[in-house]
Order: sequence, then structure tokens, then C-alpha cells
Amino acid sequence: MTTVEKVEQQLAGLRIARRCVPSEEPTYLLDIHTSRAAQPGGSPLVAVSCSNESLRVYDRDTLRLLREYGGRGGVLAGVRFAHTCDSLVFSACSQGTVKCWDVRSATQKPVQVFSGYPSNVFISFDVSCSDLIVCAGTEKVEKDSFLVFWDARGVTDCASATKEPLGVYSESHNDDITKICFHPVEPNLVVSGSTDGLVNVFDINKDNEDDALISTCNSDSSVSSLGWSGEDYKQVYCMTHDEGFCWWDMAQLDTEEPITLLHVLDVRESVCAENHGLHYLVGGFYHEKAGKLFLIGGTSTGDIHLISCRADGLSLVATLCGGHSATVRSFCWSPTDESLLTGGEDAQLLLWKPGAVERSLTKKASLKISSSVQKRVRVHNTSLKSRKK
Repeated sequence: MTTVEKVEQQLAGLRIARRCVPSEEPTYLLDIHTSRAAQPGGSPLVAVSCSNESLRVYDRDTLRLLREYGGRGGVLAGVRFAHTCDSLVFSACSQGTVKCWDVRSATQKPVQVFSGYPSNVFISFDVSCSDLIVCAGTEKVEKDSFLVFWDARGVTDCASATKEPLGVYSESHNDDITKICFHPVEPNLVVSGSTDGLVNVFDINKDNEDDALISTCNSDSSVSSLGWSGEDYKQVYCMTHDEGFCWWDMAQLDTEEPITLLHVLDVRESVCAENHGLHYLVGGFYHEKAGKLFLIGGTSTGDIHLISCRADGLSLVATLCGGHSATVRSFCWSPTDESLLTGGEDAQLLLWKPGAVERSLTKKASLKISSSVQKRVRVHNTSLKSRKK
């Protein structure tokens, strides 16, 4: 059996290991991130951004709630732990700030606030792999949309200080900047995606935006998710709001070879998911051991589809059933123990492990939540469109 086959078999064998106790106020779980380093003698942490404008921190192994940071700061746009300090967690918000909390502290107060410009409404952000730079993307205001950058050094040294931006990129997108993702190992590289359909790769070590723009790829649709993949992470992929998929090889930029590895207009029509159907895509992750990119999608009733990517097309690897009861909004893959965390519109946070037996007594909740921020978060179009190339 090849390494890829073993990995796909492991993915197909994922079962629920833990199910968190639902909160008193059920919310959509919009984004999930885990701390990279385990605390001494403890398990990694999980941070979740919720549709009620709160950020929750859990113990990864038990899914016990440890901290909750309240709303009043606007709609949250993602959540990220620092790479070099597992107690620092960041989130951007629609009121034009990125905040950083230290989960070791009992206070609700952030240890650092990165402030944008007065008109900024942040809907995406990321932290560089060196933790030196924070970058956030804005909604389009009038004719402008911005990538805003801050120096993130010294976060723990100056409690509750406010940092002003280092600068902005303003010329490369002409609509809402929906996703930002720094390179996993090269802190100077960042990719951004927008509702204008463009996916831009920048080298932020360059002196100006024109020089920094390494590549512009066109997804032909509004970008919903993106990331890096491939050996040395030289590939970029994205998903679109109408469930399309694009995959490019940046290693071919200086050659005569085409950079497009795969472009699927509608994944729902190209992946046969047996009787379950495929209603939407959530995102992707690169499995280093297998050297393979996988996508995660699902159904409106909570089934999760794991999809394998090859240059000749997409194929269904496995379907995880019996966990969620509504649309899955977020996930986080952990390569260290081959586990998967998922969050959904049913307010459930689930931990999946190969061959696990569920140890939680919490029964599956059939919650379909009416949220006042539905319009601000991604709404999946579950109707199958007939699209011809």
C-alpha cells in the first residue's frame, strides 16, 4: 500500500472522538485554529470565532471551554494563534481592528490592538509564520479595498497598547478582500483573494506594491477560501463562492509551462458523492506526509466530504456522517495526530480521530440557528447549477 493510499484510508477511518458541550447561546462556528505547540504538560488549544461576535478557547483534547472573549467589537473575521507562542490568539473585526489576547490572562482585555484607518472594515486577516507581520483585508469602500499591514513584534511587552499600520497595498484588488494567507515557511510571501476573482501573490520584502506583486491569477469568480500546497508550498489553490476550484503552480512562473494545474467550474458537478450529494466547499489542507492536497466539502444536513486533488481531476475519498446536523462552516486539520476539528451551523465543535470511539455523553443537537449576522457570513448556495464550459 502506498503512502497516499494509507493516508486516504486513515481519512476514511476518521470517527468522532469528542463533542463539545453546546453553549447556552448557540451560534455558528465560523473559523477554527489550533495552537502549534502544546503547553508544558497540557494539550494544544483550540480557538473558535462565532457568529455572536465572541471568540472561544478550548482544550483541544477534551474540548472543554477555557476562555470566552465577548462581542461588542464587531463581526469577527477569522482566528489565528501565534506560531511561536501558543498563548497568544488574534482575530480581526468589522470595526477596523485586529486584536490579540493572551489566554493565560484572566482579563477580557486584549494585550494588543492593531488599529486600521477610519473607513476600514476588516473581513479577512492572517499572521506571518514568523509572527512579525499581521495583515488584514478590507471590504470595498467607495472605490477602494486595502491590504493593511502591521509590525506584530513586541506584543507581550506593551499591554493594551494600540499599534498603527506600517502601510497598505491599495492597487491590486478592486473589490472586497475575502481571504489572506501567509506562506507556511517563507514569512515574506502572502496570497490574497477577493470577490473580484483575483488571487494575488506578494513578496512583502519589496519596497512597493508594484514590485511586491509576484503573480496575479484569475479564478473567474468570487474567492471564498485559499491556501498553499505542494512540495515547498510552491502551489496556490482557491475555492469560490459558487463552489469552483482553482489550483496553480507558482514554480512555473519563470518557465514556458502553464501555471494552471486544475480549474473546476463547479465541484458539485464533478465529484460524485454517492447518494449524499455535495452542496458546498469549506476549504482545503495540504497533507505533507502524502504530498497531497485535500478539499473538505459537505451537505446542508451535516455530512462531510473529503476530496482528493490531482491534476487530472477531483475524487471523493470519504464521507463522514453522524456528526453535524447542519452546514459545516469551519475545520482545522492537525498533522501531528492526523485529527480533524469541525464546526458548524448546529453550534457543534467536533474532534475526529482515526478509529476513535466517542467518549462524550452529549447527544447530537439538531439545531438550525437563525442568526442576525447571516448576511455577514458566507451563505452557501445549495442549488445545483447547470454550467457548461
